[in-house]
Amino acid sequence: MMSWKKCAGAALAAAVSSLVAGAQTAPITLSVDLTDAPRKILHATEVMPVTAGPLTVVYPKWIPGEHGPTGPIENMAGFFITANGQPVKWERDKVDMFAYHLTVPQGVTQLEMKIDFLASSALSGFSAGGSTSENLALLSWNTLLVYPADTDADKVMFTPSVKLPSGWNLGTALDKDGGSGQTSNFKTVSLEQLIDSPVLAGRYFREIPLAPEISPKHYLDMAADGPEQLNLSKEHIADFDKLVRETGALYKSRHYGSYHFLVTLSDEVAHFGLEHHQSSDDRVMATTFTDDREFVLDGLLLPHEFTHSWNAKYRRPAGLATSNYQKPMEGDLLWVYEGLTEYLGDVLAARCGIWTPDQYKQRLSTIAAEYDNRPGRTWRDIQDTATAAQTLYAAGGGWDNWRLSVDYYDEGELVWLDVDTTIRKMTNGKKTIDDFVAKFHGLGGDTGPKVVPYTFDDVVAGLNSVVANDWVMFLRSRLDSNSYHAPLGGLENGGYKLSYTDKPNAWSTLEDQQSETFNFWYSIGLHANKVGNISDVLKGGVADKSGIGPGMKIVAVNGRAYSPDVLKAAIHDAKGSGPAVELILLNTWLL
Repeated sequence: MMSWKKCAGAALAAAVSSLVAGAQTAPITLSVDLTDAPRKILHATEVMPVTAGPLTVVYPKWIPGEHGPTGPIENMAGFFITANGQPVKWERDKVDMFAYHLTVPQGVTQLEMKIDFLASSALSGFSAGGSTSENLALLSWNTLLVYPADTDADKVMFTPSVKLPSGWNLGTALDKDGGSGQTSNFKTVSLEQLIDSPVLAGRYFREIPLAPEISPKHYLDMAADGPEQLNLSKEHIADFDKLVRETGALYKSRHYGSYHFLVTLSDEVAHFGLEHHQSSDDRVMATTFTDDREFVLDGLLLPHEFTHSWNAKYRRPAGLATSNYQKPMEGDLLWVYEGLTEYLGDVLAARCGIWTPDQYKQRLSTIAAEYDNRPGRTWRDIQDTATAAQTLYAAGGGWDNWRLSVDYYDEGELVWLDVDTTIRKMTNGKKTIDDFVAKFHGLGGDTGPKVVPYTFDDVVAGLNSVVANDWVMFLRSRLDSNSYHAPLGGLENGGYKLSYTDKPNAWSTLEDQQSETFNFWYSIGLHANKVGNISDVLKGGVADKSGIGPGMKIVAVNGRAYSPDVLKAAIHDAKGSGPAVELILLNTWLL
């Protein structure tokens, strides 16, 4: 049997040697070339100061804001390492696919690393999804770098630069530090700040200063596939001006040097929003800023991601405030991180004029109805959707209402609406959630970008500082509930009651028009598109009990060829003691 002491000593010596080899004596330089972005491939050259000996470098794995080990290692290619012009062989760790082991030769003081990123992913997911087109690119720095293992992201320093295709311009929260031609150099920053500061570049690019009287400065940076997509109206610009002003009134603080909304207007990239401390990566359809319907439907995105600068980046759950990008994150407080942000984002969208008060209420009623009909709540509580977030973001397809997914967003919003209306009720309207936010997220007043972690107990203490209550019981009874029905106390405290009619509300009608799906959820319990493909079926609903499942296709309704209107008419006629709805279906998975 091997001696434990001998084994431990050898391991310790190897660890010390590795740390010495990777000790940083000067910033790492990272030069990214986007000139091939239209061909879906990005290039980087990284020069890392080193000393001789064993060295492990790692590719970022746990990406902030994505709540999972989503680093796109599968699309990292062309990884070559040289020292003084000679190749240095690396070997991938046999367990951790994101780690590379090598030995720095004697006398070598720096390594040059070549990395390509294949930007050819499908138009889905987050930053690893489609991010380029013929005329634009969104650069997420984490896709094109490695850094020494076992080091803190705020201690590793990088000096970055980016080269653009001819005629392109860019927007970013990074501070420029010279450059020439199509190359922009940026000031040295920590790895944490680098990964938190993406670059939006494009041939058709426009930057609009927002609320210019306010400091620090705010900018709307847009890149599009065509120049006409950048022509948003003066009214919409005024909405974003007011958004900046309203956040100041709400949070009583700003925790950044400047803020850039990086908006990608394109049908050729993945559509999502990803928060950063001094910017946000907002990707929407090409016509979102020029089509009023699309502007309304995506009206939450910028307020939501902007709110994350306070609630996620500055005040961050302790389990998500990891020291580097290899350490697993714990998502148990995502109902605060995302749920509260969803609530505040909706409120801000209404306060700044992106939505009318009626549109806000219509959207809220749609959320309440959907989450009041999620039978998966009977086995999985909202707390588990947060705890298991890393397994749920990629989940989708049929039976979602039985499995559940990232319900802590919208059901979390209902919980925080309940918190807000409870505060109002207990203080006779003298205090609101605004008071909690100003204290909790405005802690320390105006600061630069920094992280102030919090725990569940900190949230409870913050609420008690506004109004004394048994907030532990209040929150846990909602988060841990396996009741079939959603927590709708916030609606009731606000003087409203959820009710159903035979006519869809204005918000759900807009959503159906955009997605070209039709909502028969509250009658026969299914969603179908215009050609009859069924995307989901309500567990325990009429369609479920009739043997219908997701992936089937409706061919005929009561002997007539299917159309959404024919099915609507049949359901209407079946009301009360009317004739049953008879469907002919194909069982196919061609959705």
